[in-house]
Amino acid sequence: MKRTVRTIALAVGALIAASGPPAGAAHADDLAPRVDLRVLVVSDGGPSTGAIAAELDAAGTPYTEVDLTRPGRPVIDAGFLADTVDGRPRAKYQAVVLPSDNPFPAGSAEMAALAAYERTYDVPQVDAYTYARPEAGLEYPVDGGYSGSVDGVRAQVTAAGKAGPFGYLDGTVPFEDNSPTVGESYAYLSTPVAGADFTPYVEAPIPGRATRGTLVGEYRHDGRRELVVTFVYNRYQQQFRLLARGIVAWMTGGVHLGASRNYFAVHVDDVFAADDRWNTELDCTPGDVDCPDGAGTPDPIRMTPADVDHAAAWQRDHGFTLDFAYNGAGSADHREDHGGTDALADKLIADRAQFRWINHTYSHPFLGCEQDTTVVPWRCATNADGTTKWVGREAISDEIATNRVWGHGAGLPLEDGELVTGEHSGLRVLPQQPADNPNLALALADNGIAWLGSDNSREPGRRQVGPATTVPRHPMNVFYNAGRAAEQVDEYNWIYTSRAQGGSGICEDNPATTTCLPAPLDTATGYAGHIVPLETGIALGHVLANDPKPHFIHQSNLAEDRIAYPVLSGVLERYGALFADDTPVVNLRMKDIGAELQRRAAWRAALEAGQVTAHRVGGTVTVEAPDGVPVTATVPAGTTLAGSPFGKAYAGAVSGWTPSAGAPLALTLPSSAAGPSAPAADGAAAAATRPAPDTRVPAGVTEPVPYTAAR
Repeated sequence: MKRTVRTIALAVGALIAASGPPAGAAHADDLAPRVDLRVLVVSDGGPSTGAIAAELDAAGTPYTEVDLTRPGRPVIDAGFLADTVDGRPRAKYQAVVLPSDNPFPAGSAEMAALAAYERTYDVPQVDAYTYARPEAGLEYPVDGGYSGSVDGVRAQVTAAGKAGPFGYLDGTVPFEDNSPTVGESYAYLSTPVAGADFTPYVEAPIPGRATRGTLVGEYRHDGRRELVVTFVYNRYQQQFRLLARGIVAWMTGGVHLGASRNYFAVHVDDVFAADDRWNTELDCTPGDVDCPDGAGTPDPIRMTPADVDHAAAWQRDHGFTLDFAYNGAGSADHREDHGGTDALADKLIADRAQFRWINHTYSHPFLGCEQDTTVVPWRCATNADGTTKWVGREAISDEIATNRVWGHGAGLPLEDGELVTGEHSGLRVLPQQPADNPNLALALADNGIAWLGSDNSREPGRRQVGPATTVPRHPMNVFYNAGRAAEQVDEYNWIYTSRAQGGSGICEDNPATTTCLPAPLDTATGYAGHIVPLETGIALGHVLANDPKPHFIHQSNLAEDRIAYPVLSGVLERYGALFADDTPVVNLRMKDIGAELQRRAAWRAALEAGQVTAHRVGGTVTVEAPDGVPVTATVPAGTTLAGSPFGKAYAGAVSGWTPSAGAPLALTLPSSAAGPSAPAADGAAAAATRPAPDTRVPAGVTEPVPYTAAR
């Protein structure tokens, strides 16, 4: 033991020597250390540290990861954590994330270095998933607590949590329970040790008892602060997604590079046109390429004026705006077939200001290769020499330009740089067309297109196509060829059941498909009972993941049974029940989504290239980034940049983007956001005489191996 204590004392002495605490009287900021705005994530390969790292990634918050399982990893010691820059002590990390309260062996010099560092610079530590035990400020679960599944539990943010890092939540934190046969969440519920300085932030009832146990709480001890998390999670689970913002806010003190918001946008394709209907006898869609030529009789689905009224009323009720991707030929053809009348178009044009509008090409043709539909699935037609026959530049350009002219003539409030082609055609589509139509980029340039919709299920990444940048869109599993709930369920059954059950067999051929059904759904109840909850959860997951990409459905889903609304309402109503009023859904139009994704890509590239640095000294944050790269940060309300307020309010903080000219940017924090004071060398050295706590579970206490949910 003497040798262990001496090792710890030497490690702390080295840390203080490396940081070089200043001496003598000076102004407060002269005494304050420099703290780099970067997080240290110490990982053991588990899902919880991975989830926090993913949250930092999505927000654009820099971090350094040390994988404890990797041979040759860096040693965490004084020099790794701190040094001196221009005579000022520098803390290289503003926060530390560990896989547990102490993932190292007993008496570890690395844990001792981390503890001393945290005390010296007032750097907080997140225990990503730890056992409830006195070393973490909690009683063992066997002492009146609980160890086990928390699937379906409705946890609650405490008053302290709402006044602190989780104030953006309305209060309830529901834990997922997606399957009755699979364990999804494991937790240790316990109460604070008597006399411990422990503040619960999120609690849940302890089964069989009248008391509540802690799931997330702050433990202050030995001059250190820890956020103790006692449930396991992965990056996709709703409970983590709800708490992730608060975890980051707590560990960074609300001052960090990067930002996150909760986005939701919905594009409604084929407006003014009609969509072909799924045939429940043929198991295909007459009039479309999935049916053999001549099979069945087309039975199109088209909105009515009453559907427009319903859409407008739904928007008002939910404070949300839909984006209508329109095809002008749909109205022109209808008028030709109906003596010049089109009540739907008249209504949409009269109410045009209530919606946003996107050019979806005039007549919705396939703009990639010329399709050979004599076979199912279709294939690309070829020339005599075997080369692909492509739709021509002029044909593509005419579709874009004609629809734009038609839209302007109808007074639609367009953004001329936005375009979604029919079926995202012209872009590559596997397996039939592995390359873009080479004429697409030329036609986009002809028409000044800057933002081009793409299918996120095919291409989740944005890319350049001539002058345009793609905006990936999430497809919702509410089918374009279904106007009635029974049709949707019938087609869903065909896609996701086995051949023996009358299905397509797609699931048999692709066992990784997650929406496969063990048996067909009841066509009377399957939509509301199965599909709506599933699709609502998927879409809400995107909303909670700081993902601005839009979703898309079709006008047929707003007609007849109006099957889209239960899903859309479900997303917004569930969201409203979870979040406080200062954390609204952000509903952007396509060009603004594209710009957000573009800024993120530039920021990420600069971070990965090591071209961004940021640090805090007292009440000033200094950021350096390459010329032309927008800078993003989250800071307390009242922060200024060059004397003007910075950012926009969201979730109890302010955040946003600001341009960089290559020179340092200085953000001035409000006086309420006090930074770290001078390094506490004496306190750190005194505390270092205590050995690092033993992480072993005491005899007689069983620590179950938790189930790790994965998707």
